[in-house]
Amino acid sequence: MKNRFVIISLCIALMISAIVIIDISLESGREEANLHFEPEEYSPSLPTESGVFRRSEFALDYENMPGNESRARKLADYYMNRAYLGAPPTIPHALLSETGIGGNSCLQCHENGGYVDQFKAYAPVTPHPEMMNCRQCHVAPKTKSLFKRINWEKISHPSIKGSALEGSPPVIPHTLQMRENCLACHAGPAAPKEIKVTHALRINCRQCHVPVQEFSTMRLKWDSTDQFFRKPK
Repeated sequence: MKNRFVIISLCIALMISAIVIIDISLESGREEANLHFEPEEYSPSLPTESGVFRRSEFALDYENMPGNESRARKLADYYMNRAYLGAPPTIPHALLSETGIGGNSCLQCHENGGYVDQFKAYAPVTPHPEMMNCRQCHVAPKTKSLFKRINWEKISHPSIKGSALEGSPPVIPHTLQMRENCLACHAGPAAPKEIKVTHALRINCRQCHVPVQEFSTMRLKWDSTDQFFRKPK
């Protein structure tokens, strides 16, 4: 009789435990998802494009910044200011100070861009304003002639029209190192008109545009005969 009472008590305890566990599970399922993000906890899903997310608050400023089409830079001028593909641009104007760098000099014009009356030109936006030692990479040319003639040949510039399909988003024809803020070169009055975007507010650029290294591995060609995509031979 005593054993039977123990078994019945154990079964009742197990049933009560099961009811409690099910109730807790149902209650937790009804709770709303916690979508709260602290502003200080910045963690972009695409680290190689972190700059454009950090500067996204200025996207509308870049897009609406007044400019002058007659003074717009051309892509040829953009490349002329670089020793080779991917090189940091030289400083094409007189220096405000031989020792001035960062916020004391360069970033006064290049942090947010805009028209600079002193040079009668639009200042390009730097994609990495957090790197304050500007003269470590950017130098002012001292002469227009070569110190010593060499056989260096410039690398051909990348195509800006590469797309998987006609009308699809173009690929990114360069690396993203030191160029994480796409808006720096592709928006604003200082952007070369050939690569200036019309949708600066869509800041998640790599949602549609992929680096050419990734694109080259999946390039497909439309076969009009069989009506499907195939890799080119």
